[in-house]
Amino acid sequence: MFNFHDLLIAHRSHEPGIPLTRPSGTLSPIGGEGWGEGASRFTVRPGSPAAISVSSCSKRASMNSPHIANAALRVSRRLVLRGLGVTLALPFLECMSPVFGRAARPKSPRRMLLISNNLGVLPKPFFPNTTGRDYELSPYLETLADFRKEFTVFSGLSHPGVDGGHSTENCFLTAARGPTRSGFRNTISLDQYAAEELGQLTRFATLNLGVNIDKANRSLAWTRDGALLPAEDSAPALFRKMFVQGDAASVARQLNRLKERGSILDTLLDETRQFSRRLDRADRARLDQYFTSVREVEERLHRAREWETRPKPVASQAAPEDIQDRKLFIKKFELMLSMARLAFESDSTRIVTLMADAFATPVFKLNDARNTTDGYHNLSHHGQAEEKVKQLDIVDRQQMGLLRSVLQSLADRRDGEQRLLDGTMLLYGSNMGDANTHDNTNLPILLAGGGFKHGQHLAFKRDRNAPLCDLFISMLQQMGIGTESFGSGTRTLAGLEND
Repeated sequence: MFNFHDLLIAHRSHEPGIPLTRPSGTLSPIGGEGWGEGASRFTVRPGSPAAISVSSCSKRASMNSPHIANAALRVSRRLVLRGLGVTLALPFLECMSPVFGRAARPKSPRRMLLISNNLGVLPKPFFPNTTGRDYELSPYLETLADFRKEFTVFSGLSHPGVDGGHSTENCFLTAARGPTRSGFRNTISLDQYAAEELGQLTRFATLNLGVNIDKANRSLAWTRDGALLPAEDSAPALFRKMFVQGDAASVARQLNRLKERGSILDTLLDETRQFSRRLDRADRARLDQYFTSVREVEERLHRAREWETRPKPVASQAAPEDIQDRKLFIKKFELMLSMARLAFESDSTRIVTLMADAFATPVFKLNDARNTTDGYHNLSHHGQAEEKVKQLDIVDRQQMGLLRSVLQSLADRRDGEQRLLDGTMLLYGSNMGDANTHDNTNLPILLAGGGFKHGQHLAFKRDRNAPLCDLFISMLQQMGIGTESFGSGTRTLAGLEND
């Protein structure tokens, strides 16, 4: 079970989850149960009163007031409420907003598998030379020929203001501008945004995975506060989280911890209600919204108790063997893709992110008899050297083969009355348009499945790219999330229609 010495409970305006922080400061979910993360904090330390700091702002509101101020009462922003050993720091009252906004949800489950290789692929053999629905498949896309009508390939997409070569790798799903600027702070990633909006529909709100990933510095998943969410790079560990049930004693301990947290919230609400009598009507209304936020946390705790008592699904396959050898890049990639498919098939989650950390991959195997002559990163700076380009071409084609395999696997499995592929959007891409020149424009992007009308090459201007986030908005809406903006996007992507 989990070490609860440091506890972080997040709040956002739209159904966030319950994240935790360990003493090291890294974010991880309760019991490994994949809750979302956010800005509000519960911190409980042994040997001292529970210190709770809640400071949350709606994504549609701004924090305009540094303290509560009215004719009847002026309150420092440092003011806290104390009672029964519990300390509550009041929120910025003007930044609260209703927390029960919900988009209409589709009847059939919608899922997203978001994949990035942070060194990309060779551009020339990836992008088709022709456009539209009658486009000619490129050399790489020939590998996916059997699924031509199941995917769309895009050119001329990128994130405006997201440049700086390799520094952009953590911004692929966030579109946060200026990653090389001093004081840069990332923003919420596509997966975490979707998890906020959808709520806790499954045991894991999201699963964040990696291949050869530098977990301390790289991730596709980022909180609204711009905090990195470490990726799981062990297939056996992921399997245990999804399918291995804890014993009765460990479940009981977890339930008791959740009950204790609920009692803390009750104490906070009692103290806060007494304080609210000293406020004027406007601030009392804002504080009422805050009460709603705290009750939202209570609801999430209740759902946590429910998930803790539910039996985990039965695995349809044996536990995987761990692959620790970083040279086996493709085999590790293949294994994590199969785990993502298994997570969808068991409905353990609806959203999976997977970063293939090519940058951190050393000399690796191209096949059983041959290794690369250099690490992945050095190969990517090929300078048109023929031997390096040949090796990159081999591994790029192998990755296209992995995509073909996962598409086939999703197409072969039923999800109610439809194929699993029909309700699953698979996005493959990179933050690098051309790693050889550190170019972050014209990103290689492919989207398959998920109920879109595929079978085309959608080409946008290569000298003035369309925002990749417009595609993200299309995907969010396909998930049943009624948003009109995300990151640099302000509309759905032109030319991409529902099936």
